[in-house]
Amino acid sequence: MAIGENLKKIRTEAGITQATLADKVGIGRSMLAQIERGTKALSLPLAETIATELGCDIYDFLDKKGA
Repeated sequence: MAIGENLKKIRTEAGITQATLADKVGIGRSMLAQIERGTKALSLPLAETIATELGCDIYDFLDKKGA
């Protein structure tokens, strides 16, 4: 799974909408949607902010196929 797919999975499992998460981290819903689709890169500072909001670690967003 790609970073965006992992982020989406964690967000949906937490029961948080794109609009709610985007508002809490200070970005637009469309930008969050692009990150989840993999068409926009996720910066490290934003990843940290999103992880804090979701109560997870930024490493949870990484592809763990090889782990």
